[in-house]
Formats: sequence, C-alpha cells, structure tokens
Amino acid sequence: MVRIRTEALRRGLWFKVLSGVERSMVNLAIRVVRGCIKGSRLAQLMMGIVAKLTEALENRFVRMVRETGRPLAAKLSRIAVAWGNKSAVLWAGDAAFVQYLAVMYVNSPEPFFS
Repeated sequence: MVRIRTEALRRGLWFKVLSGVERSMVNLAIRVVRGCIKGSRLAQLMMGIVAKLTEALENRFVRMVRETGRPLAAKLSRIAVAWGNKSAVLWAGDAAFVQYLAVMYVNSPEPFFS
C-alpha cells in the first residue's frame, strides 16, 4: 500500500486519480492497519482503490497493446482461419504480432482499421 501511494505521488497521479475520500481511506489504512486487513468490507474497498491506482500507473504502451493489439490480433486470426489458414490460430497469442498491430493502429489514419 505504501509503495503504491509513493509511486502515485511521484508520478503525480495521487491527486488526479483518487478522490479525497479515497486518499483519506488509504492514508488511514496505512496508519491504523499494521499487516493485513481483516475486515472484508475494508479489504474490498482497498482492492478497488489499489486496482484504480495500478491501472493509472500502468505503462501507456502496455495498456495500448492490451486494449487495441490483442483484440485486433484475435480478429485477424479468426478471419485468417476462416479463409483456411490453420496456423493463424497462433497469431492471437504471438506477443510480437500483438505489439506490431497496436503500434500500427496508433500510427495509422482513422479509416484504415474501421
């Protein structure tokens, strides 16, 4: 919890991503709870806040690959398999192909991938 808070503060995301209530909850949890959180409701709330911070701290390129490259690779793989290319099943899991598609999508004109 402390590491995530420190990293968010360093990157300037602590105040942009979290509301005042969420920031207060994290600060109080760090001060009061020593070790693991025992209450299920508090644990659930903290998991949501940590997930929000983790997503904000994630590298932009990694997020772009996950959000655009993987779906494009899966779609192209399905199309190629439908056309008879049986080895195209592996395309959706190929990390280099997924990254290539993500970069091409970002750097291409809008109508190209529509």
